[in-house]
Amino acid sequence: MRRQVQALLDGLGGLDDVIRSGDRVAIKVNLTGGTYFDPPAGLSATESYLTHPEVVRAVCELLRDAGARELFIVEAVYDAESYPLFGYEEAAAALGATLVDLNDPYPYSDFASTPVGEGWFIYEDLFLNPILQEVDAFVSVAKMKCHYNCGVTHSMKNLIGLVPVSHYRLSEEHWWRSALHGPGDEAKARLPRVILDLNRARPIHLALIDGIKTAEGGEAPRGSFNPVAPGVLIAGKDPVATDAVATAAMGFDPTIEPPNAPFLRGDNYLNMAHELGLGTNQLDEIDLVGGSIDDVRYEFEPSWRM
Repeated sequence: MRRQVQALLDGLGGLDDVIRSGDRVAIKVNLTGGTYFDPPAGLSATESYLTHPEVVRAVCELLRDAGARELFIVEAVYDAESYPLFGYEEAAAALGATLVDLNDPYPYSDFASTPVGEGWFIYEDLFLNPILQEVDAFVSVAKMKCHYNCGVTHSMKNLIGLVPVSHYRLSEEHWWRSALHGPGDEAKARLPRVILDLNRARPIHLALIDGIKTAEGGEAPRGSFNPVAPGVLIAGKDPVATDAVATAAMGFDPTIEPPNAPFLRGDNYLNMAHELGLGTNQLDEIDLVGGSIDDVRYEFEPSWRM
């Protein structure tokens, strides 16, 4: 795995423009749902819908080689069992990395109110563990998947898991961040804009998408979810472009407007990100290395139902 990830990052020109000697780096993984879902028969959760720890291990080893002094693997995990169950305690121990549950402000006394900046959509400020602002570089290691409300979930959508559940739910009975979706059918417009607020509050320096083994039809085992094995890794230093390439590699047009697949029930946040100047989702503006989209295209079914 390390060899494949190194080839990927070498194709981007290496990490010299991302990591300096002595940097502290946070690596955001996707452990959506924690133990609330059972993986498909014969497969593990990390082989079907969660970021695989071996991908993260390879990325972290290369970050160390580039000069990173401290590594923090971060996620607002849904339950305490997530990190050990999905192989992250073992990976962190081997790497000398620190696991951080972003639902807790530890080792700080409280969450930091982090501004989104001018032109915010839903949240002017977001409550985040202060480590997310203190690190020198931020890496999003996501899973290549579809999403019921947002169409696709790659490196940018991965940032939904930055905020503490306790501060972003409509009811204390909810175990998910229901306030980000909003009541009723607000999610169509609200959730894509929350993604953009999060990406402005905590910009991504390096995006990597695990599409080796994943699933089509949804982000977790329910609804139209179906395990697939595209066998691809995608990375970039422009998260909008990286997500656009991943979307195209799934057989979708990253610039298409709803209600066209995969954006069947929500605004295309990649288009909005491009309009905001966060990056480009225009494929003819993206420099591809290591092969063409046609070389790796694997036709995904969108998320038809929950």
